[in-house]
Amino acid sequence: MHLPAHERRNLLEQRFGARSAPKVSFEFFPPKSEKAETNLWKTVDRLKDLSPEFVSVTYGADGSTRERTHDVVQHLSEKENLPTMPHLTCVGADQGEIDAIADGYWDIGVRRIMALRGDPVGGAGEKYQPHPGGYAYAADLVAGLQKRYDFEIAVAAYPEVHPEAPSARFDLDNLKRKFDNGASMAVTQYFFDTDVYLRFRDACVLAGIDKPIIPGILPVTNYATTKRFSDACGTKVPDWMAEAFHGLDDDPGTRNLIAANIAIEQVLALQAEGIDEFHFYTLNRADLCFAVCHALKVRPGQTKTESTNWRLAGY
Repeated sequence: MHLPAHERRNLLEQRFGARSAPKVSFEFFPPKSEKAETNLWKTVDRLKDLSPEFVSVTYGADGSTRERTHDVVQHLSEKENLPTMPHLTCVGADQGEIDAIADGYWDIGVRRIMALRGDPVGGAGEKYQPHPGGYAYAADLVAGLQKRYDFEIAVAAYPEVHPEAPSARFDLDNLKRKFDNGASMAVTQYFFDTDVYLRFRDACVLAGIDKPIIPGILPVTNYATTKRFSDACGTKVPDWMAEAFHGLDDDPGTRNLIAANIAIEQVLALQAEGIDEFHFYTLNRADLCFAVCHALKVRPGQTKTESTNWRLAGY
């Protein structure tokens, strides 16, 4: 049965026309080669015109990208005039070294920090060990940063529970400690099941967390790679996604069309639940995130509007 034309128009209006543009932010990672660096700045050049609330820059698990992270942060902040939020982790440095990094960021005008525990030195499968004389966990790092400067501090949150947490309750209590120590918002690990985020948001409210929790959105550019990474970090990939990308290994154009549609649908579903701010994991690629934002009415030259939001983000 076909819907009459006016009903189809009404559905399209409900889906795309009635909602206002959400607030967005983007994550980048430091490049490892000259070619990757060129690609990064092309990506930044395209996405900066969308007026993001902030852009974040990742940091190697063992501090291996520390210098490159700083260089990217400085360029984004001073040359691109973007509100920049560098990641800062507990691993690979004592408190004095980490404090000095924070001092350097403050001196160049950075006023936001993403405070994270960081991955174990040696990568996945290794047991995390706090650095001698360092900040043991993200909650401790948050408290230390708050004592030094009036940073806006973001932390990590896990709607599907951190893979090292012994229970969902433990994970939630840890998140609350980070907020109690001075974090002002959090960004979630990416997820694909919208209900997972909504249940997590409700659990946060019941636990007394009243700070913003921003959903992390990952447009899928490569299903196989996303599945492997998701299995390692505890994010469930629905069976329907495997079917959606089946047979498209050598067809990146069609993959991107499907990936954009999935991300758009995810954001629209969350907007229907009152969520109005989203953090996109760009993987240093602009086109897919730009297309998704365009469909959501986030476009160059638009004026930012005030809106109610939720935010969240790791140990």
